[in-house]
Amino acid sequence: MAIVGHGIDIVDVARFGAKLESTPALRDRLLTPAEQAMPLESRAARFAAKEALIKALGGSSDFRFVDVEIPRGDGRPEFSLSGDIATALEVAGISLHLSISHDGGMAIASVIAESR
Repeated sequence: MAIVGHGIDIVDVARFGAKLESTPALRDRLLTPAEQAMPLESRAARFAAKEALIKALGGSSDFRFVDVEIPRGDGRPEFSLSGDIATALEVAGISLHLSISHDGGMAIASVIAESR
């Protein structure tokens, strides 16, 4: 196995919340219904994770934010993928490692993409 990419992203939680309020269509474009039901800090962390994923993969013009979900869990965070991104990563043999956190009004995520 080898690391093929790493991405990191940080989000100002209040600014993210204000953007979602001023542009309601963003919620449906950026977050799955389950993610939309989460507290603002969790939604910001999930957006950061999706941005970090794009960076880890070197960008993706076919990436749809709602094809990537980070479900609430008790253990380490993991991606739940669907659509074209799920197919592309399966074909490429890439697994993902995710870390997310939020504190002090900021949310951060780090993604490592690794060949299997």
